[in-house]
Amino acid sequence: MMAAVMHWQATAAAPTGLSEEQAAYRDAARDFALAQLGPHAAHWDAQCVFPREAIALAGELGFCGLYVDEAAGGSGLTRLDAAIVFEELAAIDPSTAAFISIHNMATWMLTAHANDAVRSEWGASLASGQRLASYCLTEPGAGSDAASLKTRAVRDGDHYVLNGAKAFISGAGSTDVLVVMARTGGEGARGISAFAVAADSAGITYGRKEEKMGWNSQPTRGISFVDVRVPARNLLGREGDGFKIAMKGLDGGRLNIASCSLGAAQGALDAARRYMGERRQFGKKLSEFQALQFKLADMATQLIASRQMVHTAARKVDAGSHDATVWCAMAKRFATDAGFAICNEAMQIHGGYGYIREYPIERLLRDCRVHQILEGTNEIMRVIIARHLLNTDEELR
Repeated sequence: MMAAVMHWQATAAAPTGLSEEQAAYRDAARDFALAQLGPHAAHWDAQCVFPREAIALAGELGFCGLYVDEAAGGSGLTRLDAAIVFEELAAIDPSTAAFISIHNMATWMLTAHANDAVRSEWGASLASGQRLASYCLTEPGAGSDAASLKTRAVRDGDHYVLNGAKAFISGAGSTDVLVVMARTGGEGARGISAFAVAADSAGITYGRKEEKMGWNSQPTRGISFVDVRVPARNLLGREGDGFKIAMKGLDGGRLNIASCSLGAAQGALDAARRYMGERRQFGKKLSEFQALQFKLADMATQLIASRQMVHTAARKVDAGSHDATVWCAMAKRFATDAGFAICNEAMQIHGGYGYIREYPIERLLRDCRVHQILEGTNEIMRVIIARHLLNTDEELR
């Protein structure tokens, strides 16, 4: 997979902080997004089309297993490399980019924690995009309070029997494997385990496709599990490891979604710059009005600050830093709030044109709004940050 990514050559000098290789990944993602996502993103959004073919093409470039080990069929890149790729994809199509990022998270969780047999069965096909994965943590009664989940897996010989329900699952009904968190022990986080479950297993029922404000190029459904028999070998890690695995996955997932917000914001900023150079009012281009110049300057400053925070958090994860989780929480909170605000300002600059679907601004705004909710709401991110500050003597540097 890495070779597929590496054959791209950077078309411009790498910006400060990016290596030549990272610039090449950026350019590969940008070219792919312009060629394969851009011409279709509005149609996929309007018609709620799940673009499996385009995602498979992304897999051919290594984008479906970016930080999965090469031994498991992935590209073996860093979390920072992945953040760069997701941002470029999301600048054109945040919805499809976000699904690819969630698939990356679930694929990493499976390949990093499965035994050799399950890794061999699923790893390469997931990392290549030939098969797709969904992440199943949230439940109807357990959203922000994920450790209270009720889905249960009971050992029965060489299988576990799975019963329960999940809610708001991205890709549900259109993916091939589900990474499911289920209770195998007592109450609380320590009683939760993780499983790789074939999405077509007997006893699995998918709910109706949710009608959403955004993210319309990916289906979202609830899932019911009734006496689903899961081979015991499909346990990820050991019994009781599930919540730790889920939280490790979410560190990366929060970076991914923050990166998608960066992309949406960059796409909106670029559109606003173009529009200000073209649109005339009161005999002048919009770009000549100082009030709009200041607005554009603030948007760019917020975007650059967000990007630096996301990249710093990614480096923390890559280095295995003990404070990586709180950095990911800060980056997710800051970048997703800023990303939505930048898209909103870009719409204001466009005036009425920003509100109609002929322009991409309204889609970028709708798609990035949910980033403040998923992978842990931004209120929960504040809880994580505050707990770190109040329960340790360490400074965040």
